[in-house]
Amino acid sequence: MRKTINFSKFFLPAAILSCAVIIFGITGYIFRGFTLGVDFQAGLIQEVQLAPTAFSIRWTGTSSAILSFDRGGLYIVISGSGIENKTYSFTFNEYSTIGSLSRAMMQQLDELEVSLIAREGINTQWLIFSSLGNPYLSGDTPYVVHYLDPQSPHVDISVIRSATASLGQEVSVQNVGSPQDRHFMLRIEDKGENKILSGQITQALESYFGNGEIAVLRSDFVGSRFSKDLTDQAGILVSLTLLLILVYASIRFKPQYAIGAIIAIIHDGIVIIAFVVWTKMEFTTSTIAAILTILGYSINNTIVVFDRIRETRRLYPENSFVDVLNISLTAVLGRTIITTLTTMLAVIFLFVFAKGSMKDFALALLVGMVSGIYTSLLIATGFVNFWENQKIRRQKIKQAVSLKA
Repeated sequence: MRKTINFSKFFLPAAILSCAVIIFGITGYIFRGFTLGVDFQAGLIQEVQLAPTAFSIRWTGTSSAILSFDRGGLYIVISGSGIENKTYSFTFNEYSTIGSLSRAMMQQLDELEVSLIAREGINTQWLIFSSLGNPYLSGDTPYVVHYLDPQSPHVDISVIRSATASLGQEVSVQNVGSPQDRHFMLRIEDKGENKILSGQITQALESYFGNGEIAVLRSDFVGSRFSKDLTDQAGILVSLTLLLILVYASIRFKPQYAIGAIIAIIHDGIVIIAFVVWTKMEFTTSTIAAILTILGYSINNTIVVFDRIRETRRLYPENSFVDVLNISLTAVLGRTIITTLTTMLAVIFLFVFAKGSMKDFALALLVGMVSGIYTSLLIATGFVNFWENQKIRRQKIKQAVSLKA
């Protein structure tokens, strides 16, 4: 027969430890607060890449010209009133250098002006976009195409912070991709005083690294109303989740089990929040997703434990409730550990190979999964045990009063 582990002796130490963690998390939130991502604060988010200019293009014709390219080549689509769409393709296999590419474009399109800025021998496979979408080439301002040499020296985040110091406002900088990509995400909070424009960031970086050395890959501004709505919706979503869990657990089990389940998942949520606050991890929509994922994972674990307690109580009606708890928790311990470790393997791979917000998402999940095992085995069941003990105590007091009467 399997040896029963005396889990009940850990209920009180676990409760004390949890209270300390909760106080630690609340203290951190009060004095440090969240490092809010641009999703939850008004501000500008811009992705840039430190990449020199290869050449510029301008269309001088009366029709419209759109530029696009992928890993295989560069394409120019000509369209307009009375003109059937025609695509000119310039594959990188055929034109391996920007010198040969620029000459081919001007030979095939008389109304296209190409100004070569970098040396002709630059590999066309190194070309990158400097903005989202397929740009129109018409207009007075030429469209600039950048390139990135794989052998370019790495640039540290501290250098980017120094370059943006002239803006007079704190800039949050994050690496995107591998160091050789020289790809960064910059965030600036809008405090309602002076709205930092995308061009000001580019100008600050170019004054530090040189004109034409910055490729803007993405630029978005989040208004204060949108950020407030998103914050409110996140709070409503979490509250609604807790309410539905309370209703479900109350229907399936007794009220004390439902309250124990709610206490457990609130505990898990506070643990993740404390971790985010004290590690200064950026609080984004990915963090909300991680919290909701852990709440779902934790309640599933807790429901399994409660099911086993109910089943064990039917099998051993003569046993005390604390013995039923110890037998049940011992029975589900192996299943809980194996299930969690299996899930954590996938999350660990995500943490190792992912970048940016996905890496933070995976890290929050890992912390939440460990907390989920702890709360399911010791916090939720510990509360139910406390409830039953108080119930027995009240019954004894009632009986004593009846005997005296």
